[in-house]
Amino acid sequence: MMKNRIKKIGLICFLFFGIPGCREDQKKNKISIEKENKSKSPSSFTDTLKINSRSAVFYYPDSIQLEKIKAITEKSIFDGSMHEYFYQVRYAHIALEKHWPEIKIIEAKNVRWLQFVKDDETNEYIDLDTKNDAYGLFVFDPGKSPAQLELTNAESEIGFYFSTNKPLKPNKL
Repeated sequence: MMKNRIKKIGLICFLFFGIPGCREDQKKNKISIEKENKSKSPSSFTDTLKINSRSAVFYYPDSIQLEKIKAITEKSIFDGSMHEYFYQVRYAHIALEKHWPEIKIIEAKNVRWLQFVKDDETNEYIDLDTKNDAYGLFVFDPGKSPAQLELTNAESEIGFYFSTNKPLKPNKL
């Protein structure tokens, strides 16, 4: 009888003290992983890529950024992320070539800035160092502002961006 009482007290203590502690450790690990993912190192390049036509612009980390990401990321997570990015980028390329062959595909490697030149001759700049994703996609129509798309939903988002009515070009005197 005493043994059963001790087991019950032990079980109650474990449930009361043990499980919340485990959850707290899981929460701390999740927070540290999120911090690692959000601390993208700055580009080792300062070049600007100028875009002035209907385009899909894929951006990538430079080799130094990639090495820094690899150094702060657990190997299995890094390998899984690289595998996932590869196939997301590949699928987006296939969708563009199949459904929007008139859209120019641009690979933005070894640049820090994207300069989008609009029809009204204004420019919009994007600093890739401010983007938390190592890999990504911007689409651009000179009649609109560029838009960053989710690679996982690239096909539908590309279609939505390019199919929406763009504003009329201003009359140039």
